[in-house]
Amino acid sequence: MWGTKVGVNVVGSAARTGIGLVPGLVSLYRRTGADVPFGDPVPSHGTEMEGWFWRLSHQDEGRVVVALCSANRQSDGDWSTAAIALHPGGVVRSAAVEGVTASQARFSVQAESGGNLIDAGGERLRMVLGDTAVDLKFHDAFLWPKPFGGGGVFSSVPFLNQYWHPYRLGGKASGTVTHQDQRWEFTDAKLYCERNWGAGFPLRWWWGQAHDFGDADVSVAFSGGLLELGPLNRDVTGVVVRLGDRVIRITPPALVSSSCDVQRWHIDARTLRYRVELEGRGTPDGPHVLPVPLPAERRNIDTDYEYLAGTLHCRVREWGRVIFEGTSTLAGLEVGSRPS
Repeated sequence: MWGTKVGVNVVGSAARTGIGLVPGLVSLYRRTGADVPFGDPVPSHGTEMEGWFWRLSHQDEGRVVVALCSANRQSDGDWSTAAIALHPGGVVRSAAVEGVTASQARFSVQAESGGNLIDAGGERLRMVLGDTAVDLKFHDAFLWPKPFGGGGVFSSVPFLNQYWHPYRLGGKASGTVTHQDQRWEFTDAKLYCERNWGAGFPLRWWWGQAHDFGDADVSVAFSGGLLELGPLNRDVTGVVVRLGDRVIRITPPALVSSSCDVQRWHIDARTLRYRVELEGRGTPDGPHVLPVPLPAERRNIDTDYEYLAGTLHCRVREWGRVIFEGTSTLAGLEVGSRPS
């Protein structure tokens, strides 16, 4: 299957699956935010906000690097929200970078202005924000293996306010991260990558990710928020767990309950076959504060609170039997909100 331990670009693959859609219609459909089954959600859809996120860690050294960028549509020209956050050290560098371009045919995001640089693709990330920079190459990818994206069947529902897709559930990153006179060298650091896009961030959201569970080949991610479609709105949460080559996704209409604040996270996701329980907590030194774009206003606000090295306990059951249980102390845990 194309999603396992390979790096394959499947843009337009939906048009080859016999579902009767030519690439031009697929492109128009993607402009609504939705994706066809077996499509590629990673290139830009052309919605008001398109976001990309990278998270890598070195378990032995206790280091975590987060990088993010977006392509925000605005009548005066597209712009990007970009940030780099580091642990330890509490470092956050962020900027609104003018003149971003994001391809709808392949994964390519580029911008350069005011001394800031974004150059992102499937196998490399270069970003410079003031005195902080990342230059990383990616390899040994475990790419998303399922027909629908991270949101399950909702990935193919047009005009939702927000979509989420964890497209790289494992892999490695090598390169350098610099901040002022500090220089971190990474060789085969653990890597996780995801996407979000839509009309902008929801009014409230919660999120978490971890892949440092000792020697276990495991990656866990969850994402939740206020989902809106016209006058309809509802808090929803989705959970994805990769256990080796097996990927478990639990999203509505399955039963997923969540309770989260800036210090604790509790997720309980169930199907007839699986149950995933997640318990997260922050650290006494508090979260990093990351930027949130307001695309139409051409500005960022600092309302995204993320621990780069929180604690996440994960228990996975299959038919009532525990098949994995572990704890990560390098977990990303986040809550956020934006003005209504």
